[in-house]
Amino acid sequence: MPLTLRFTKANAPNFFNSPGWEKLRDDTFESERTADAIVLNTFEDLERQFIELYEKVIGKKVWTVGPLNLYNKDEYSKSLRGNKLGAEKQEIVFNWLDLHTPKSVLYVSFGSLTRKNALQLRELGSGLEAANKPFIWVLKDAEITPEVDRWLSDDFEKRVQQKGLICRGWAPQLAILSHPSVGGFMTHCGWNSILESISLGVPMITWPHFSDQFTNEKLVVDVLGLGVSLGTETVCWMPAADDKTIWVHRDDIEKAVQKLMGEEEEAKAMRRKVADMADNAKKAMEMAGSSYDNITQLIESIML
Repeated sequence: MPLTLRFTKANAPNFFNSPGWEKLRDDTFESERTADAIVLNTFEDLERQFIELYEKVIGKKVWTVGPLNLYNKDEYSKSLRGNKLGAEKQEIVFNWLDLHTPKSVLYVSFGSLTRKNALQLRELGSGLEAANKPFIWVLKDAEITPEVDRWLSDDFEKRVQQKGLICRGWAPQLAILSHPSVGGFMTHCGWNSILESISLGVPMITWPHFSDQFTNEKLVVDVLGLGVSLGTETVCWMPAADDKTIWVHRDDIEKAVQKLMGEEEEAKAMRRKVADMADNAKKAMEMAGSSYDNITQLIESIML
């Protein structure tokens, strides 16, 4: 079925065209050209039409073998994803989550590479506070400047202590998304994060920053209808310490949180859709599922 998706020149996928990345780009394209087949961490029901088109364009078999995060069946394996968080902090996080009703908490995390300046962090915090929904917000160590630390410790954390939990450093994302109380994920749209969220039945608020993240957002919001976009079209990777840019304003954050976590029909429809897609993801990894069969066929093709 034909689709019309709009990109600007700034947010179209251009990571490989950045200065200093030419060799990686050339090596990647050469590997794709000379490979016998392509193996992707996705599953057929998620993006079948794009997989088929990719096969047609490159003229090679594409093996979809995901979502790979569903290989982690036990809580210990899930907790190892992000094991920089100590046992004591993990206990605090999960005890806090246990206090909340199912699907009521918004998880806020933006991967390992993105950074936000102090002004944007305050704007994000103000939007989360105004939305008045329970949230757990992961802040990277590199983002917690003395200015941000003072704001958190002297002001923000005290005001939101009944509704919000700040997780400083890293967090066991897969285990958090698996928790019954988590009902939404504000994400940078990295592919692993998207697959984890979808496969665990968690709808998203999308805030792409660079590279393929804007393309991933289009799949989540415009194609699949599994999320709410914050509307940013500006690339933001690692702003300088003195940068004063605000990419997303508190009002837009508040509205997006209330929209995703609310009880309007649109929010309910998103929850139904992502639950159905989560079922499809699990079926893909089960015996006789599409990814299970592809892994089997891939192994057999290598052994021939």
